[in-house]
Amino acid sequence: MHSFGYRANALLTFALTILALMCAMASFSDNLNHPTPTAQVQVLNINWFQKQPNGNDEVSMTLNISADLQSLFTWNTKQVFVFLAAEYETPKNSLNQISLWDGIIPAKDNAKFWIHTSNKYRFIDQGSNLRGKEFNLTLHWHVMPKTGKMFADKIVMSGYSLPEEYR
Repeated sequence: MHSFGYRANALLTFALTILALMCAMASFSDNLNHPTPTAQVQVLNINWFQKQPNGNDEVSMTLNISADLQSLFTWNTKQVFVFLAAEYETPKNSLNQISLWDGIIPAKDNAKFWIHTSNKYRFIDQGSNLRGKEFNLTLHWHVMPKTGKMFADKIVMSGYSLPEEYR
């Protein structure tokens, strides 16, 4: 006859094995989802474009951000972190990324949104490289699952440019 401790150990080991197997199946099932998110960003206004006393360029913009990220949500999605970045090239760096706005989407019901906002974070270039500069606006997202690995993707929107002169 087995002791109580031996039986409890066997039961706990079996339960943890089943739990690990269920977590692995949940993580694998996310690979079967092929999301098709959409996004559109409009730059409504360049509020101001100035050179700071230290020589850096700074821009403030008014934006309309609309996105439908509902297809990113599955039964295993805990939340989605989303951010909008301005991306451009300078002589020093082949890729400069500046976060303009971010948010956390806690549920599928909140994943279809339209936001009218100014850039939440300062759009500053180290130097005076922004005059007349073309840039892309990129909507990045990171899907945080309840179990399994996190994944990220983005939508790149091109065709934006800054004025030639400071305002």
